[in-house]
Amino acid sequence: MRTASQWLDDYGESHRNHTNKTLHWICVPVIVWCVIGFLWSLPFPGGIRGAFPAANWGTIAVLAAVIYYSLLSIPLTLGALPWLLAFLWSIDRLDRTAGVPLWSICAFLFVIAWIGQFIGHAIEGKRPSFFKDVQFLMIGPLWLLADVYRRLGIRY
Repeated sequence: MRTASQWLDDYGESHRNHTNKTLHWICVPVIVWCVIGFLWSLPFPGGIRGAFPAANWGTIAVLAAVIYYSLLSIPLTLGALPWLLAFLWSIDRLDRTAGVPLWSICAFLFVIAWIGQFIGHAIEGKRPSFFKDVQFLMIGPLWLLADVYRRLGIRY
């Protein structure tokens, strides 16, 4: 299995342009939020959600991501966890209060964020990493967090 450093270095190869990096700082968190929101919106089996509102596909996806990330780097996992929990909390709040279906908000933001991603890669002149390996879709958020860690001098 590749190490976190190997994944992050490989991901960074197609993310060197300042504009592309900036667009990733905006778009990657939005895409992650939207994916969790889409999954949150899917029906959950067995009527469990009535008794346990957090029992849904979005929460299960976050749990799976935390497990995956912990196999790569515990420090990065600990840094990602508050963000993932904040995403779940905000999705729950929006789902309860929005006047439109959550999935429709997610769909709109998801499309806009992916347009931003592809504009960034067009400017960079390199294809998105996930064309090489779909696992890079999971590495993008860690790449942003690793950048924060590097700037703060935190080892991961």
